[in-house]
Amino acid sequence: METISRRVALGLVAATLMAGSVGAAQAAELVQVSLWDKGASTEMPMGLAYAMPGLDLSKATMGIKASPGAVKAGEVTFNVKNDSKDTVHEMIVMYLADPRKPLPYVEAENRVDEDKAGDKGEVSELDPGKSGTLTVELKAGKYLLICNVPGHFGAGMWTEFTVDP
Repeated sequence: METISRRVALGLVAATLMAGSVGAAQAAELVQVSLWDKGASTEMPMGLAYAMPGLDLSKATMGIKASPGAVKAGEVTFNVKNDSKDTVHEMIVMYLADPRKPLPYVEAENRVDEDKAGDKGEVSELDPGKSGTLTVELKAGKYLLICNVPGHFGAGMWTEFTVDP
């Protein structure tokens, strides 16, 4: 009887260890994202959207910082914090089918056409100082993390993000 109990116990330990290692192998990649700006009273320049000719991001008054800037394909968790003192921001993950082309833009609304652009998920409007989380399954390729609050993308609020195979 003691031998059977010991075998059962060893079997349970082995199964637990195997399940734990499978879970660890499939753990989500973690990305810290900061949404920042220089304050609501700062004039927002336009023409700083991704893939615009003559792009000079040194003029940007707002932006997105992602760390790390590249992860392995699979489940990715974005921990997003709005580091602004007075402006609402959001973060949307966009897949770039062709990284040389700009995202479809609706000039009248000063924002990206999310449906046409390939929206993979988002952390919706975050009040200043607030945080949110998004977990998505991403395949290898180039992505943009953007804020699509009207005017923000055109003011330079985006960053490139890579998913490696």
